[in-house]
Amino acid sequence: IAMGLYEDLLERIGDRERVTINETILEQHSKGIAYHAPRKPDVVVFPKTAAEVSAVLSYANERRIPVTPFGAGSSLEGHVIPVEGGITLDFTMMNEIIEIRPDDFLAIVEPGVTRMQLNQALKQYGLFFPVDPGADATIGGMAATNASGTNSVKYGVMRDQVLGLEVVLADGTTIHTGGMAVKSSAGYDLTGLFVGSEGTLGAFTRIIVRLQGIPEATNAIKVSFPTLAEAAQAAASILKAGVSPGKIELVDEQTIDAVNRYKKTDYPVKPTLFIELSGSAASIQDGTAMVKELCESENAVAFEVEEDSVARAKLWEARHHAAFAIQAAYPGKAMLSTDVCVPISKLPAAIAETRKLVDEYGMTAAIFGHVGDGNYHTVLAFDPNDAEEMKRIEEVNARIVRYALSHGGTCTGEHGIGIGKRRFLYEEHRDSVPFMKGIKQLFDPNGIMNPGKIFL
Repeated sequence: IAMGLYEDLLERIGDRERVTINETILEQHSKGIAYHAPRKPDVVVFPKTAAEVSAVLSYANERRIPVTPFGAGSSLEGHVIPVEGGITLDFTMMNEIIEIRPDDFLAIVEPGVTRMQLNQALKQYGLFFPVDPGADATIGGMAATNASGTNSVKYGVMRDQVLGLEVVLADGTTIHTGGMAVKSSAGYDLTGLFVGSEGTLGAFTRIIVRLQGIPEATNAIKVSFPTLAEAAQAAASILKAGVSPGKIELVDEQTIDAVNRYKKTDYPVKPTLFIELSGSAASIQDGTAMVKELCESENAVAFEVEEDSVARAKLWEARHHAAFAIQAAYPGKAMLSTDVCVPISKLPAAIAETRKLVDEYGMTAAIFGHVGDGNYHTVLAFDPNDAEEMKRIEEVNARIVRYALSHGGTCTGEHGIGIGKRRFLYEEHRDSVPFMKGIKQLFDPNGIMNPGKIFL
C-alpha cells in the first residue's frame, strides 16, 4: 500500500525530496513529546503551497486515506500521531512570513512559521507576537490547539490572536475565514471554530495574526513563600489589586529543587511566584511596590527584582525549564503533564488538593502553572512499561481532572484533547459533543482528517 501511495503522491508533488517513506523520517513523525504510544505514518509529504495541500487532501479523501497535519511535533496530547497510519502532512517548508503590516498590528504567515522566527522578524517594528507556549512551536500548530502559555494572563490565548485563516478542507476545497479587521460581526465565527480544532476539520495554509507593541520597560520578580497556599493566595490578591501582570507563574518547592539541580542555581526551595510587570517605567515602579506589599501580607520569605534583560532571562529560565528539570531528575521515565484550568478563586484549593492527592499515592510530582488564569500543570514521571504504575498515573490524572470539572473548570486549559483526554471531553461537555460531531461530519464526511483525535 505504502509504495502505491508513495508513487501517487510523488506524481502530485513532483519532488522526491518532499515525499518520503524514509524510515527515520517516518519514525520522527510517529510521536509528539508525551507518553502516548507511537505509530508511524505510511508516507510523509512536505507541501510548499496551498495548491499542493489541496491536491493531497482531495486525493486522500477520494480514497479514504487518513491525513495527519504536523507542525513542530511539540504537542503533549498525541495530536500528531497518525493512529491509523496514512499520510502525514508536515508544514515545516511552508514557513514564509507573507506580510507584516505594522500600522495594522498584524502579520500574515504560513503555518510552518515558528513563533521565534516571527518575533525575530517583528523586532525591527517594535512589535511582538505574544503567545508563548514554551516550545518554539509553529503558528499553525499553536492555532490548531488554541495554545497559550505564560503571557496569556495579559494578552489572551491563541484564539484571541487569530484574525483570519485560509483553510483547505478534507475534499481539497479552500475557504477563507475572518479577515484583517480587528473585529467583525459577520455571520458565524468560523475562525474561532477552526482554532482549537486540532487538525480534525481542515489544514491551515495561511494565518492572519494580531500583534502587540513591545512594552517600554519590563521587570521580573521572584517571591518565595512558606506554603503553596500562601503563594496561590498572593497571586489572587495581585490580580484583584488591578496590577495587571504580564506573567504570573507559580512553581512549587519540588520543582524549584529539580530546577536547582538541573540549572546549578541556588533558589530557596520554597513555593515561588515568578511575576513579570511591563508597561511604562513609572507604572512598573508603582506595580512593584504594590506587589511587594501584597506578597508580604501573605508572609513572603524572599523578594527579588531584576530589571536587567540578561538577569531577567536567567530568572525566567528557571520557570521555562521546569519540565526539562523534572525530566532530567527522572532519566528514562515518561512524563504526563496535566493542564486543568479552574476559576481563579478555586485555584489555591485545587493546588492544595492536587499536592495532597499525589502525596497520598506516594508519587513524586511537580506542580507549576499559569496562576493568573487558573491553569496549572502537574507533571508526573512514570515508567510506561509498568502496567501497575500506568494505572496509578491514570487514576491520579482522572482525579485531578474530575476535581477541576466539579468546581466549574475544564480538563484542558491549553494542551487540547488529542488522544489523551477524549473521555474527559464527554464528561465535560456531554450535551454538546453530539453537535461537535455534527460539525466534524459536515466538514469531513469521510473522517480522513486526523482520525482518532478529540472523539471516542
